[in-house]
Amino acid sequence: MNYALITGGSRGIGRAIAVKLSQEGYHVLINYASNEAEAQRTLEQCGGQGELMRFDVSNSQETRAALSEWQARHEGEYISVVVNNAGIRRDNVMALMPEDDWHRVLDITLSGFYNVTQPLLPAMQLHKFGRIINMASVSGLKGLPGQTNYSAAKGGIIAATKALAQEVARRNITVNAIAPGFIRTDMTEGLDEATLKKQIPMGRFGTPEEVADTVAFLVSPQTGYITGNVISINGGLYT
Repeated sequence: MNYALITGGSRGIGRAIAVKLSQEGYHVLINYASNEAEAQRTLEQCGGQGELMRFDVSNSQETRAALSEWQARHEGEYISVVVNNAGIRRDNVMALMPEDDWHRVLDITLSGFYNVTQPLLPAMQLHKFGRIINMASVSGLKGLPGQTNYSAAKGGIIAATKALAQEVARRNITVNAIAPGFIRTDMTEGLDEATLKKQIPMGRFGTPEEVADTVAFLVSPQTGYITGNVISINGGLYT
C-alpha cells in the first residue's frame, strides 16, 4: 500500500490534496492540529481511504511520537509521500508585529517542515523512493508587505527545498515546492477579491483543486527527474 501524509489536511488546499491523492490510489494520512470535525469531513470525502493523525507539526516531540506510533502499527511499510502543507498567516507590518506572531508562523511552516520530513527520510532512503512536496507561496518568491513573517517562512521553505533535493536525489527521492498565489480558501476569506483579481492576468482566484492536481503530477512515478523546482500557481500574478 502507498501512503501519503498531508499536513494541515483538514481544510482548504490540504483537503483537496488528500482527496486527489486518495483518488490516485494512495492511503492518505490526514494530519490536523485541533479541528477533528473538519479532518473527519476530509476523510469522508476521501471515501474513508485513509486515517487521521493528530499532532502539531511545530511540536517536535509530539510529531515524532505520532510518526513513531504510526510506524509501529505498520511494520514493513513506510510513508513514501509527504506534503508539507501546514501553515498559518499572522499578517501585520513589521513595526507592529508581536513577537509571538513572528515565531508562530515560522514554527509551523519552517520548523514543521523539518519536524515532519526529517524522521521520514531514512525509510525513503532505504526504499530508494520518495516524494516530498512543500507548500510555498508567491510571498516566498517576491515578498509581500504586511507578510514579513509569512514571506520569511515561505522563502525558507523554497531554499530548503532546493538544498534537500540535492541531498537525496541519488536515492530516487524528489523534493519540489509549489508556490500558490491567491487560492480561494478560508485563508483568503476577508480579502478584497474584486480588487485583487484586477492584479491577476487571468482575472480570478485559483482553486484548491488546481493545486491538488499539481501535487498529484509531482508525486507520480513519471516525474522522477523533476526535483528542486518551485512551481508557481498564480494565474500570471508573478512570473
